[in-house]
Amino acid sequence: MAEAGLIIGEKYEILTKIGEGGMSVVYLARDTHLNKQWAVKEIRKKGREKEDDVVVNSLRVEADMMKKLDHPALPRIVDIIENNVTIYVVMDYVEGLSLDKILAEYGAQSEEMVIEWGKQICDALIYLHGQNPPIIYRDMKPANVMLKPEGNIKIIDFGIAREYKEQRLADTTLLGTKGYAPPEQYSGQTDARSDIYALGMTLHHLLTGIDPRAGEAYAPVRMWNPELSEGIELIINKCVEPAAENRYQNCQDILYDLEHPGLITEGYKNKQKRKLRIFCAAFTLAVLCLFSGIVCGKMSEYINNSDYDVLISTSTASSLEDKAASYKRAIEIYPERTSAYLYLLQAYEDEGRFSKSENDEFLALYNAHRDSFDESGTDVAELKYKIGMMYFNYYTEDDGGYSFSTRVQKAYSFFVENYESGTEFEGKALSDCYYHICSFYKKYILSASTVEEASKDNFDILFETIESALSSVENAGAYDQLSLYNGTFMLLYDQRNNIVQVNVEQEEVLALLEKVRDRAAALTVQKEQSQKLQQEILDNYDTYREAIERAYRNAQERI
Repeated sequence: MAEAGLIIGEKYEILTKIGEGGMSVVYLARDTHLNKQWAVKEIRKKGREKEDDVVVNSLRVEADMMKKLDHPALPRIVDIIENNVTIYVVMDYVEGLSLDKILAEYGAQSEEMVIEWGKQICDALIYLHGQNPPIIYRDMKPANVMLKPEGNIKIIDFGIAREYKEQRLADTTLLGTKGYAPPEQYSGQTDARSDIYALGMTLHHLLTGIDPRAGEAYAPVRMWNPELSEGIELIINKCVEPAAENRYQNCQDILYDLEHPGLITEGYKNKQKRKLRIFCAAFTLAVLCLFSGIVCGKMSEYINNSDYDVLISTSTASSLEDKAASYKRAIEIYPERTSAYLYLLQAYEDEGRFSKSENDEFLALYNAHRDSFDESGTDVAELKYKIGMMYFNYYTEDDGGYSFSTRVQKAYSFFVENYESGTEFEGKALSDCYYHICSFYKKYILSASTVEEASKDNFDILFETIESALSSVENAGAYDQLSLYNGTFMLLYDQRNNIVQVNVEQEEVLALLEKVRDRAAALTVQKEQSQKLQQEILDNYDTYREAIERAYRNAQERI
C-alpha cells in the first residue's frame, strides 16, 4: 500500500486512503504542480506477465476512451503510471456519496429525487451513446453513481465500458452486474438499449430499496409502493423489457417521459382519444369551410402577430413568474423568433437570478425549438452570446451557491458556437474574448489532458485577451463587468504557480491584478448582488496578491 507523502510520477502526492475493493485501493492525492486534488487508484500486479498485460491494456483503453469525453457527469482519467509491481490510475476526485450507500443508510428514495437523478443519468448516457462510435457503459447501478454535495450526480467506474461496433456479433468479455445487466449482456452483442435496461433496474432499486442482485422476481414499482405514480412505473417497465426491441430505443425518449410522466398514463391516453373523436367530427365540418378557412388563415396570422407583440411587451411591473409565462406563450406562437427568448433572459437578469431551475426552464424551451432557428442569422448569434453571458455571470445552483468552473463549462458551448460560425454581430468582439478565456480555462485547468500545461505563449495570449475584454466590457452593466473582474482574479490566483514556472514577469501579473481591482473599486453599484461581488473582489485583493508574490519568492528560493 502507498504511504501518505509518497510522490507518484514526480507530481502526485498521496494524502490519504479513501476506498478499497477487489484488486485496488483508492487514495486522495494532490498534484504538486497544479495544486489540484485527484483520486489515485492503486492496482497491484499479480506477477503473471500475461494477466498483468491484460489489466494494463484494459486501463489504457479506458483512459484513451475517457480522455475524448467532456461532460459534467462523467469522470476524467488524466494519467496512468506503471512500475514493476503497481499500476496507478489518476482520475477525478469525486466528493460525495454513492447512491448505494444512500440506499443503505436511508432506504428507498422519493420519486421526485429519483426522477431528477434519472434525468441527469439520461443526459450522460445520451452523450455517451452519441459518440462516434457510440460508447456503451454496461455497468449502470447505484454503486457507480456518485451524488455530489451540490446535488448533481457523477457516473464512475468505466472499467467495462466499450465502443460499440455494429459488425460485432458478440462481446468478447461478458461483464456487468447480475440483476442490473440485461439478458443480452450474457449471450450476445450489447448496445445502447443494454444501458437502458440497467438504468431501469437502477431506478427500480432507488424507488423500492429492493436490490435486484438478491434474486427477487421482478415486480412493478407500485407493487412495492402504491404511492408511486403510474407514469414512473410505466417508464421503468418499458426500460426493463427482456427483449431489447421492446424497450425504449434511445435515452432521449426516456428523458422526455421522465420530464412528462403524466403524459403516458392510461388516463391521459383516454383523454387524447376523446379529443381525436371530437377532431374527426370537426374535420368533416372543416372540409365544408375550406374556402372560408383560407381567409381564416390570414386572420390567424394577423392575430398571432398581434398576440406575440402583446406578450413580449409585458409590463415591467409584472412579477418574474408572470413575465416568464408571457414570454413562453410568445415562444409557442413563433418559436423561430429570438425576441421572446432574449426578453426571458433579460427578465432573469433583472431579478439577478439564473439558477438551475431557471436554466432548466429556459433550456427546455431553447432545445425544443432550436431546429427552427436560422443559424446564420445575426439575431441567433446575439441570442447565443446572451445565453453564454448569463451562464458566465449569473448561473448558480438552486441554493445560491456556484463554482466558477461550472459557469465556464456551461458558457463555453455558446461562445464556441459563435466563434466557429464567424457570424458578425454587435457583440462579436467581446463574445470571442469570452470564448478564448473559457477555452483556456477548459484546456489547461479543467481538461483531462493535464500533461499539456500552459506555456508562456499561452499565458501571453490569455493576458492580451483579458486586456481586450476589459476594454470591451467598459460599457456593459456593472454586474457583467464585475463578473469578468472576478473571473480574472480567480484565474490569476489559481494559476499563480504555473505562471511562475513559465517565467511570466511578476510585475505584469501584479499590474493586471491591480488594474482589475481599481476597475472594480471605481464602479458605482446599486443592486445588492453587484455590491456583494464588488466587495468580494476588494476583500480578496490582498490575499491573492500576497499568494502570487509568495509563489514568486518560493520559486526564487529554489534556484
